[in-house]
Amino acid sequence: MVQRLIVHAGFHKTGTTTIQNTLAAHRDTLRPHVQIVLRNDMISLCETARGYSISGSEFDLGLVAYEAAYLAESWQNDTIILSSEDLMGHMPGRHGLTKYSAAPSLSATMTQTWQDACPGVEIVWLFTTRAADPWLTSCHVQHLRAGKTTLTAADYACAFKQSANLEGCVEQIRNTVAPADVRAVALETHQANLVEPLLSVAQVPLDVRARIKPRPAANTSPSTDEITAMLNRNRAQAPRSTRQKADR
Repeated sequence: MVQRLIVHAGFHKTGTTTIQNTLAAHRDTLRPHVQIVLRNDMISLCETARGYSISGSEFDLGLVAYEAAYLAESWQNDTIILSSEDLMGHMPGRHGLTKYSAAPSLSATMTQTWQDACPGVEIVWLFTTRAADPWLTSCHVQHLRAGKTTLTAADYACAFKQSANLEGCVEQIRNTVAPADVRAVALETHQANLVEPLLSVAQVPLDVRARIKPRPAANTSPSTDEITAMLNRNRAQAPRSTRQKADR
């Protein structure tokens, strides 16, 4: 029976890929102590969460609850770590979203579902956060890479300033899912080993944690020239195939 559930649910561009790569690389080492569940292990739940973040409909939130309950049936360890930023929906800047508006409802629905599915389970929501300015810069680059914006970094930061209050979003979630535990881990504080707070909360033994080597930082920032090239490419509205070729 599941006794402890740690949900690392974002946010985007806060070292999440590095954390997930580290967990994936050490899955076998961790298996006796914790079951690792990443995006590829819960695609349906992540996609329904993203869908709800766009629609905000009760029907889509019901689908989230269904997929969360279905996922719980696959858990085989007494301690589980889930990790995917998509559990909080699409990142701001996609589909007209200006902030993580769906995050409190998504976290509350999943919390209630997992409490019902696993009576007595201890649930800890853990969010990685980042200072506003570098976070907005990183999000802007992500949207440039995807061909989704023609804004300069300064214009993007101005337009999406409210989305950068990640600590405020964490506080909203904390108020929504109480008495479940909600924690925030700053990228700037734990950048050398972002996965350590998850393993600590999961109560993985110290000797095992010492064998977990963080993977290299993923999705590092491109150069200024590369950013300018991506911006010009997006503004030229080149065909998708041309953009992909330029990216390569």
